[in-house]
Amino acid sequence: MKYTNERVTDLKIAYIGGGSRGWAWGLMSDLAMESQLSGTVKLYDIDYQAAYNNSIIGNSLYNQDGVVGKWEYKATKTLEEALQSADFVIISILPGTFKEMKSDVHYPERYGIYQSVGDTVGPGGIMRALRTIPLYVKFAEAIKAYAPNAWVINYTNPMTLCTRTLYEVFPEIKAIGCCHEVFGTQKLLASMLDDLKGIKGVNRQDIKVNVLGINHFTWIDQASYQGTDLFPLYEEFVDKYYEEGYLGIDKNHWINSHFSSAHKVKFDLFKRYGLIAAAGDRHLAEFMPSSWYLTTPETVSAWKFHLTSVDWRIEHQQCLYEKSKRLLTGEERMKLNLSGEEGILIMKALLGLGNFITNLNIPNKGQIIGITSGAIVETNAVISRNSVQPVVAGKLPEEINNLIIRHVLNQETTLKAAIRKDKDIAFRAFVNDPLVAIKPQEAKELFEKMLQNTKKYLPGWDI
Repeated sequence: MKYTNERVTDLKIAYIGGGSRGWAWGLMSDLAMESQLSGTVKLYDIDYQAAYNNSIIGNSLYNQDGVVGKWEYKATKTLEEALQSADFVIISILPGTFKEMKSDVHYPERYGIYQSVGDTVGPGGIMRALRTIPLYVKFAEAIKAYAPNAWVINYTNPMTLCTRTLYEVFPEIKAIGCCHEVFGTQKLLASMLDDLKGIKGVNRQDIKVNVLGINHFTWIDQASYQGTDLFPLYEEFVDKYYEEGYLGIDKNHWINSHFSSAHKVKFDLFKRYGLIAAAGDRHLAEFMPSSWYLTTPETVSAWKFHLTSVDWRIEHQQCLYEKSKRLLTGEERMKLNLSGEEGILIMKALLGLGNFITNLNIPNKGQIIGITSGAIVETNAVISRNSVQPVVAGKLPEEINNLIIRHVLNQETTLKAAIRKDKDIAFRAFVNDPLVAIKPQEAKELFEKMLQNTKKYLPGWDI
């Protein structure tokens, strides 16, 4: 790469999962709108044709009106080729197919276990982790061999275990996990200022928060706007909307969107623990006992969030496939919109183009007291030239920390099971998850069936 007049040119990015019809397009749009960076993006995917199609779509942006970041996109057939000379590695993959995801999310329903996402914890999150970890072992080994000095940005779920695996295999890796769930809570606090104080136009970045926890189970113990403590106002906000939920401008938005909610779970957790839960309701619910928010579909509806159907994901993916065909033929042009992700800002800071503070998933080096050293935690970090330094976040109340520690230890057990290819250890993690509140014999039966449904991604296991 080359530095010229506050610009970085000839930057090299390797994108693992480069055939994506979501995250990859978002990256393309963000890069096209960033004037300080230019270079080459190598797209690697097990579906080479999808990566090649994306290279055509990405290169079509080069001379499009409004494009200020000039990038060349190249599809590669091997991971080695993609990683050679990479300055940054971005990983965003779907581990397995929607067939396996259907098993993850919906098979447990036969045993009365409901999951609103099924990609982080719960029986679905554990199965997804077991088939994802072997892939990340290979990624870490390849990065160590071909791009040991590159910064790695992971977007894949389960975020914690994907990032943890990279460090387990290559301890010196420079890897971070990025998640936008905290952003949504900052936006909620900005909406609160409008609702209760008539303060309009507040950007989420103007809401300063201290973040503690693990991915999708993050908490805020300090929040302020222009130096004003927001906790007393949030307590008033929760009291106002606790029963009906906060619906914002669109009174039916949670009904019409699989990914929205009325924030009732978030409000309930504040009532219980006194801190702001900083993730979407559909994620938060899965970390708690199933009897709280996920007993039945009717319970979920009463709390005003959704069980995200995999059939909906399949339909949505087909829509994206059709859009891809239109973009390839030129029937449709990609609209340039900022994705809302912070990957580009992070890269710029790491390149020395200004310091930046945001929430990241990185190893615990003491920034959270009371959580295992080396565990992947989500806290704020200061990003500057070739440096990511965690901000000391402090300590969570014991009752919240106990909830988090259970999941941290279970994630470590899941990692051990995947590395050793040990079914018995995997079952210990499975049955210890709070959502698996069924008889041990039923849990064993469910585990064996789900393991069978994903065994093609578990080479070397005795299944």
